[in-house]
Amino acid sequence: MKEISFRNDVLPLKNELYRLALRITLNPAEAEDIVQETLIKVWNRRDQWDTIDSIEAFCLTICRNLSLDKMRKMENQNQSLEEADNEAPDHSYSSNPEEQAMQQDRIALIRRLINGLPEKQRSVMQLRDFEGKSYKEIAAIMNITEDQVKINIFRARQAIRQKYFETEKYGL
Repeated sequence: MKEISFRNDVLPLKNELYRLALRITLNPAEAEDIVQETLIKVWNRRDQWDTIDSIEAFCLTICRNLSLDKMRKMENQNQSLEEADNEAPDHSYSSNPEEQAMQQDRIALIRRLINGLPEKQRSVMQLRDFEGKSYKEIAAIMNITEDQVKINIFRARQAIRQKYFETEKYGL
């Protein structure tokens, strides 16, 4: 059994926890608060760490549950994700400013479309496509079956694809 260290095993998950909380709440300040709350809850349950199979799944589950609780309490659920992003888009593909602007617009559109998805679809998409989690890990984190994970990912991608092409075709 691996000895779990808060500094080495839990703290490095901060960015991943933040991205998950941000995908659910769509509010950077709320997401930061949720990460802090998550870390406190995980620390307060350190006496149970030796019974936990995956400290990462444990932390992500707490983070998701706290995020959902916050969302239920928040009055305005239509706040949009700030355009500031941790990772700047790769502009090496073209030095053409017009092409770069179009690419940035596409990224912003996809971000808005993802933010418009139902919470469960947003969360599975975040965990799978952005965090690289397996179906099994996502199922454990979200407390659903692997089949439900696959269905939610499929529906999320299908909705994004359909809305993206509608927007590109009709300029909505």
